Amino acid sequence: MMKTLKTAATAAALSLTLASTQVLAEMQTKTVEYKVGETTFTGYMAWDNEFEEKRPGVLVVHEWWGHNEFARDQAERLAAAGYTAFALDMYGSGKQADHPDTAQKFMQEATKDMDQVKARFMKAMEILQNHESVDASRIAAQGYCFGGAVVLNMARMGVDLDGVVSYHGALGSPITAEAGTVKARVQVYTGGADKMVPSDQVAGLVKEMQDAEVDLTLVSFPGVLHSFTNPGADKVAEEFGMPIGYDEEAATRSWEGTMRFYEAIFAR
Repeated sequence: MMKTLKTAATAAALSLTLASTQVLAEMQTKTVEYKVGETTFTGYMAWDNEFEEKRPGVLVVHEWWGHNEFARDQAERLAAAGYTAFALDMYGSGKQADHPDTAQKFMQEATKDMDQVKARFMKAMEILQNHESVDASRIAAQGYCFGGAVVLNMARMGVDLDGVVSYHGALGSPITAEAGTVKARVQVYTGGADKMVPSDQVAGLVKEMQDAEVDLTLVSFPGVLHSFTNPGADKVAEEFGMPIGYDEEAATRSWEGTMRFYEAIFAR
């Protein structure tokens, strides 16, 4: 009888321990307020504490609409894949656009000075690198639309990143990559029918990166429109008559390609 009671107690204790572990080993998220100069920004950190070792960090740069749920969702997807992700804020706390005109205004204000863009990006990168779960020597950045242009420009400016990934981002820039300056490997996913990123921009980027001896992978999806990664794109297209649209196959293939890219650049 005593042995049975001990066995039952041991089983109950083990069950409780496993339950506690399951509670602890789960997605962690945190809203982070920070300042760049006198401006306050609000970012979103996501990581999974099931992974005990320090891991690579990935910065997520939002679309021109601002830091919204889509950007946070991407950070959580990265956390589920074993990375710590920080969805940064390029506009300032509370700045989210619900109309293309407002989004354009926010984007122009944020990018009027490239030093300002870099300062905002670098502060977010510092926050990510200082997170207790992150290996500060292994950092990448991915961006969507406006954010895709931002991460490409950070690569052009020689920011110490292992890699950058641009999804339906603008490919032209007033900044030109120079040989020996770009440290990051570059991946670009673009829509073949994207009127906002025409073929001359695609060709121009390829030439620019080849001339600068950058490790570039570029995938163009035939017939695919701008914003192809965002499931909310079709609703926006209908509401505002914009030439954008979600494409499930392109979204899936670009994400899977990104995961392979990170596995390669972060291999130790």
